[in-house]
Amino acid sequence: MTHIAWLGKKTPFCGNVCYGLTTTEELRERGYQTSFIHFDNPMRDGNNKTSLLANDPDVSLPYLIKSQVYTIPSLNAQRELRESLSRLKPDLVHASLTLSPLDFRLPELCHQLNLPLIATFHPAFDSKLRNLTANTQQLTYQLYAPSLAKYDKVIVFSDLQAEVLAKLGVKESRLEVIPNGIDIKKWNTLKPQNSQNELHFEIRKKLGSERIFIYMGRIASEKNVEALLRAWRFVQPKGCRLVIVGDGPLRPTLENHSIFNKEDNVFWWGYEADQNKRVALLQIAEVFLLPSLVEGLSIALLEAMATGTACVATDAGADGEVLENGAGIILNTEGVTSQLRTLLPVLHDQPVLTHELGRRARLRVEEKYTLQQNIDSLENLYTNVLRSSRSKLPQPIDGSSALPKQLLQLRRISSQQVQGVEEH
Repeated sequence: MTHIAWLGKKTPFCGNVCYGLTTTEELRERGYQTSFIHFDNPMRDGNNKTSLLANDPDVSLPYLIKSQVYTIPSLNAQRELRESLSRLKPDLVHASLTLSPLDFRLPELCHQLNLPLIATFHPAFDSKLRNLTANTQQLTYQLYAPSLAKYDKVIVFSDLQAEVLAKLGVKESRLEVIPNGIDIKKWNTLKPQNSQNELHFEIRKKLGSERIFIYMGRIASEKNVEALLRAWRFVQPKGCRLVIVGDGPLRPTLENHSIFNKEDNVFWWGYEADQNKRVALLQIAEVFLLPSLVEGLSIALLEAMATGTACVATDAGADGEVLENGAGIILNTEGVTSQLRTLLPVLHDQPVLTHELGRRARLRVEEKYTLQQNIDSLENLYTNVLRSSRSKLPQPIDGSSALPKQLLQLRRISSQQVQGVEEH
């Protein structure tokens, strides 16, 4: 049985958390042993011991600060990670990178322990650098590229993302494109012949009988929710309701803003932890809207597509690639508000169009973005990396002297990512 030590996040909820929990669960179902190493042991009340029990597959490391965007570990987290890996003795380490200073130490640490190391690199991007947020994210890529070059393999979600890293010096041979995948049995369509269940009736009672347009995700500057709200306020589509599902640093500002807080047809749902409710919300919704300035490959977008919801998203990151050739409507990241002002009336007046877009979206996910395809590719990668690691001698790793400068840059970049509202 192959033993994978997975280094990632379990909280707070974000795409990285969803990716890690879903992937490790599927790996266990396929017979892998997994140990989930994550930051979940706040430094307070003198509690600074790593949780590592013989019958517990989880290992928690101490941290100082943890957010949806980045993690600052405690000073002894690296030592405890080393001790945990030495005791677990995995065959391979897979790091779902969390924008943490430990990300830069991992290649050297795993090299010393003679452990193959794979990374999944999540940060959002826009290869065309059309706005300040995209330029800030480019700095993250520039900061990480030298360290990523030392991993055995780096998983990215699209060819565009691979091109960005290759231009920054990461060898193409180290990059592996494995798109996110969705469990299409859980995230499925609400077929007309199937009557709505209690959950659907409960949601409908809460939202009313209007046609539902939905945004689901973090409410942060890079998600550009303000542009969507401004367009919605301008158009005011009759008989429709905009539902905002999620939480984030900008929610209080936007929800209480004098321009938006009097809109009766905007419903602030908040963070929804129940996956069944999130599935039901998307099944009820007619249109999913994602106005992001930067993206990786949005899991929320794939979930909406899998439920047969018509999808509108910007071409940030790999989202445009997912929707190309008629699987959805693609916006430019510049002037999102004006584009939505034109588009929302069309979607309101053409329910036949939204139905057809939803059908095509589901077909696209079935074709290219299923969880089964994702895990199949991951298994092949594990097999190849393990085979390669057994056939070569350890090589020295250089460049660790650059770490202090990298950590200062990481803190600056992370602080920029959680500030401000984009003006549109």
